[in-house]
Amino acid sequence: MDMKRSILIAGLLALALAGSAQEYKWSATEIDGSRTGCTAPSKDNVAEAIGTFDGKTYVAPNGTRHKKSSAAAKTAKAVLAAQPKMARVKDVVAHSSGRWDKGYPESELSNWLIDIMIDKTEAVSGKKVHMGVTNFGGIRADMPQGDVILDDLLSMFPFKNYLVYLEHKGSTIRSILEQMAAGRFEVLGGVRVVAEDGKLVSAEIGGEPIDDEKVYGLATISFLLTGGDGLTLAENALSVTVFENEDIIDAVLAHVNAETAAGRPIEYKMDGRVTVKGDRRRK
Repeated sequence: MDMKRSILIAGLLALALAGSAQEYKWSATEIDGSRTGCTAPSKDNVAEAIGTFDGKTYVAPNGTRHKKSSAAAKTAKAVLAAQPKMARVKDVVAHSSGRWDKGYPESELSNWLIDIMIDKTEAVSGKKVHMGVTNFGGIRADMPQGDVILDDLLSMFPFKNYLVYLEHKGSTIRSILEQMAAGRFEVLGGVRVVAEDGKLVSAEIGGEPIDDEKVYGLATISFLLTGGDGLTLAENALSVTVFENEDIIDAVLAHVNAETAAGRPIEYKMDGRVTVKGDRRRK
């Protein structure tokens, strides 16, 4: 009886932890270095940015000295020990022409991401992709201006969300867009939509009004298939193909590496693909 009770408790604890895992949130915080003079290190300036620790004393960048028992020294010891393993993610992989955030209902960053996803999904599926959908919540950091290191991109897209190719009739796509218009739009590509006061006013794919009977190819991610961020994009799909060897960061890095090799910076623009009018325009 005790063994059964122990197994039951362990199972309930595991379920509780699994459920709570989705509740974690984080945000970027600027380091002001007010006490130690520390700054965010690159691969080549660790001592200058973080300081040094000889096992007894931590010497901070601003020259202050801290005993090994102090919080500053203990923290510095852990951070310094992690630097060799972090060197790879500090490699500069691209140059950005501007600083971008994920502004609603569209932004340079969100447009850039979804258009990369469309191109990659079309390439791996071998089928025409007319439209793309991903979620704003999957973009977790801004694009910096200037040098872009690998860690910037990994921080932007940290989730293991696989690329997916779906086929939907136009009527289903219209219903998806109507649902978004009534609540909140997610990141869209390949379409041009106008919504006002919670209603879908117009929707075009490829410059033409959506044809309810036509079958369209849709690029998305596994998270949005069965309820992620309130979307169930697999529902009523004519076909669903999940590419478990291709996730968002794979697509982004392949694109960035190709652009950098060609000598081109990261740059993009907003194009008016999503227009929200009325009392929902700032959601």
